[in-house]
Amino acid sequence: MPSPSAAFLAPYVGPCGAGTSTWTAPRVTRVRPDATPLVGRCRNLQRLSMMSKVDTETTSGESLMETDATEEVLARETPAAPATKAPPPSPAKSPPIPSSEPAVVPAPVKYVPPRRETFAGLVWDRLVDSATDARMHYGRLLLPNKQKNKTVSKPSVVVLGSGWGAHALIKVLDCDLYDVTVISPRNAFAFTPMLAAASVGTVEFRSLLEPVRVANELVDYVQASATEVDLERQTVTCVSDLGRVEGEAPVQFSVPYSYLVIAVGATTNTFGVPGVREHAFFLKSVVDARKIRAAIVNRFERANLPTTSDEEKLRLLHTVVIGGGPTGVEYCAELNDFLTSDLRRKYPRLVPLVKVTLLQSGDAILTAFDDTLQAAAMENFQNSSVEVVLGARVVNIGPTSITLKDGTEVDYGMAIWAAGNGTTPLVKSIINSLPEQAGARGRLRIDDWLRVKGATNVFAFGDAACNDDDPLPATAQVAAQQAAFAGRLLNRDYCLSCEIPEASSPRKGLSKLINGAGDEDGPARVAKPFQFLSLGLLAYIGRDRALAQVELGKKKIFLSGAATRLLYDSVYATKQVSFRNRVLVLMDWAKTKVFGRDLSQF
Repeated sequence: MPSPSAAFLAPYVGPCGAGTSTWTAPRVTRVRPDATPLVGRCRNLQRLSMMSKVDTETTSGESLMETDATEEVLARETPAAPATKAPPPSPAKSPPIPSSEPAVVPAPVKYVPPRRETFAGLVWDRLVDSATDARMHYGRLLLPNKQKNKTVSKPSVVVLGSGWGAHALIKVLDCDLYDVTVISPRNAFAFTPMLAAASVGTVEFRSLLEPVRVANELVDYVQASATEVDLERQTVTCVSDLGRVEGEAPVQFSVPYSYLVIAVGATTNTFGVPGVREHAFFLKSVVDARKIRAAIVNRFERANLPTTSDEEKLRLLHTVVIGGGPTGVEYCAELNDFLTSDLRRKYPRLVPLVKVTLLQSGDAILTAFDDTLQAAAMENFQNSSVEVVLGARVVNIGPTSITLKDGTEVDYGMAIWAAGNGTTPLVKSIINSLPEQAGARGRLRIDDWLRVKGATNVFAFGDAACNDDDPLPATAQVAAQQAAFAGRLLNRDYCLSCEIPEASSPRKGLSKLINGAGDEDGPARVAKPFQFLSLGLLAYIGRDRALAQVELGKKKIFLSGAATRLLYDSVYATKQVSFRNRVLVLMDWAKTKVFGRDLSQF
């Protein structure tokens, strides 16, 4: 990631700008209230190109006249050497025979941007970057008037989405340089790793939310859905249906941009299975979690009716979870805790009839974890009465039963679909409109600096994008780090239209202290490509037990059990996006321990 540290400085500049670059859009000029415009330049490329041109012309014999004239001037300015005895004449030589083959010009060497090779170096870079981000965010809170000048014309940054990527970006983006607009149908960020806990009442929904306008008070927010992007005119077409309650028609409008950030995430992938959208619940948003929470109590109350038969009770109280990834596993864990600690006391006659089944099409659950941790999760589920069925591929979901590929019919009362991510319509339309996106597998193809291939001034990250040379998992950890990288790239004066982003202003602050001031004609500073710092994986498996796969570079540490639950809670508490959210989550955990989970319906 670009950083003021030495890791993000290259000893020489690579190809950028005219000629070889595919990023040929003009540099967007930033206008500050107290400074002159800063325009990205590729001075070193121009000098290298001129030198290469002179060498090529001299070699090919097209500028011999200029070379002879230069030698004549040098001869006149050089003082005469003392007279010496002339050497004897050498025997006559035949003139060289001109070759019919053209002069060989060496092929250009591809510039490879430097990357951090050690885990410690990457951690240091991230610490320095985090300090820079904190300075930007808390400086905005302490000096809010500094970035509220709306009278100066500035480039506009339009951010699509309000998830992990969009939220992390607006936290660090410098609103003194840009007018920032966030467009999303949801006006708040949600801490999605804890949606499974919220769906059973372990934590409250609002404890996981932070409104966009609270994350950064200086951004403009528009509650709408982006439906189309015009890459030529640099506009986004949006539709808002806020008036549907009053029977009003949806409103359509366009928003221009100088830079576009696509952080719309992904939708639920149904894999074309009939009946999924009609009969199954998803767990992608707070709205989904609220539906599941209400449905659990609804099933128990229906089973408790005196008119409900025993056979119908067994069906209503059977919950089937499709998908053995972290979402499916953690929901099974949270539901089992809900059954054993709260519902057992409230519905003592019904709990013995409850059944939880996890269907996984593969041969293992939690495939991103090590085999030892997968075995620990399986053993814990066996002890907690959660039935795990491997190799079970769902081919149809009906109103009351699920059909597997082998023909087995599974009766159910509630089905949770957690089988994977799909492509949003907006991302699909952009992929189809760009030839450079040919071969994309449901995610926008991006380069090492998170720029969409084939588009101008467009960034994408998170679940909506993928770098073919360095594919990363679709996790919140990846999206947040990519977004912070893009924010720093925009804040610093890099030529974002160059093939390799190059800074045009002298070093400042910590970078100047570490690397020296440099000079105007010295080597240019280029942005290091994005590098993901993997800190590991966490998963809750129920019965106050958790799994942890801690990654320290090439070394991995595997933890499981009750003690790991403390690590799990500590990480999730500290990773909350604000002090308010941390306090609310801790209070929810304490309230659940003392009073239990709430069963109210509203």
